[in-house]
Amino acid sequence: MPYADLRAFLHRLEACGKLRRISKPVDKDWEIAAVSKVAFERIPEPQRAALMFERVQGFDIPVVTGALGSSRSIYCLVLDCDVGDVQRKWADAELRPLAPKLVSAGPAQENVCKGDKVDLTRLPIPTWTVGQDPAPYITSGYVITADPESHIRNVGTYRVQLKGPNKLGLFINYLQGGRLHVEKNHQLHQPTPVAIVIGADPVIGLVSVSRLPQDMDELAVAGALRGEPVDVVRCRTVDLEVPATAEIVIEGVIRANEFESEGPFGEYTGYMGPKAMSYIVDVQCVTHRSRPIFQAFISQMPPSESSCIRSMGREATLQKHLAEDLGLPVRDVHLLEAGGAAAFLVISMKKNHPVQPRTAMCGAWSYAPQFGKITVVVDDDIDIRDVNSVLWAISFRVQPERDVLTMPGMAAVSLDPSQAPPEVPQEDISRRVSSKLGIDATRKHAFPAVAAPPKEHLDLVRKNWQSYGF
Repeated sequence: MPYADLRAFLHRLEACGKLRRISKPVDKDWEIAAVSKVAFERIPEPQRAALMFERVQGFDIPVVTGALGSSRSIYCLVLDCDVGDVQRKWADAELRPLAPKLVSAGPAQENVCKGDKVDLTRLPIPTWTVGQDPAPYITSGYVITADPESHIRNVGTYRVQLKGPNKLGLFINYLQGGRLHVEKNHQLHQPTPVAIVIGADPVIGLVSVSRLPQDMDELAVAGALRGEPVDVVRCRTVDLEVPATAEIVIEGVIRANEFESEGPFGEYTGYMGPKAMSYIVDVQCVTHRSRPIFQAFISQMPPSESSCIRSMGREATLQKHLAEDLGLPVRDVHLLEAGGAAAFLVISMKKNHPVQPRTAMCGAWSYAPQFGKITVVVDDDIDIRDVNSVLWAISFRVQPERDVLTMPGMAAVSLDPSQAPPEVPQEDISRRVSSKLGIDATRKHAFPAVAAPPKEHLDLVRKNWQSYGF
């Protein structure tokens, strides 16, 4: 059965021992970020849990972090599948999306605040990089816009700066879906309706951070992932539809052809993203459930929640493209969390032609131009989720003069600090063009036998591991 809402999923996490409630009062302006980051540092990935801060000083709204991507096992609970089935589930959802179902009412609109009653400062929006972020930021807002021509909906997660009780700064980097909608409206000299959803059925969060074709409605893909259409309600002040069971919805318009300084912000790269002349959102209405839950993503220095959820969703869609759409013998793909699930891509394949590794590189770069600044292709005997195994392949299956490719004039990884110094504005064109490094770490000829105990011996020891006193 699909999850009805975020609350149903949190109940599932708690039943599985994957939700930790923190009853100690915490300060949203430093403590939520610090506790979340230390939890990622100290707790091994398989044991990490979502964190529910029940008592945020000065607010009666709890804050939950890590609910979608504290670990790969939590991500799999969202999709209700084993890790080995994640890519298949994504592929099926892309092939057979389920259009949302419009309903007349939903708990997302149990409380409606319009006009002068709008006050975003009543939400416990955390400060994430204390002393460097200029204001609190919404990190898990699912930003909904629509193409003014085709009316196809986009759902994306972008950085959202609190600028006042009814004003937000919205940064959408180039090559991201929502930006196309805003720029089209700019050309028409008209504002862009926008809805920012905070807290919803968890699959909506997964599609919001994944890369899907521009002509595909993310809420329809979410419906396929959950096995039932997403119920949506019409917004109260803009011509958009939002998940009916959302916790909080912020409705507004993006001003036409007006920009304002926004940022810097602690980004998924582990560095401060520079200031940008970003969109201005005038908030017209806030709707919310009674006793809402405020959800936030843990981002900044990887590994993080944002890098975990992006890596798994992006890997699934990229795997489908390479293996099914292009017909390449690709076995698996992995976007390393150390690269923010963007900069470092590893592809494994059972090649049957010497040019296939480079074909796979080009296929990945064309499908997701911002990904894979460093792309490594390995044989299918390499565990691409084991960094040592990948580095072993690079060390002993590569001749640099023959097997290393550099490709200039390619799309840059978003917010890559190696592109330019911090004083160069984020919207400067120089930050959009980069080069790619491709490494063919597959075997080019017959190799000696691998020097390791036989597999059957290793499997037997693994089976009886506790008998050795471990």
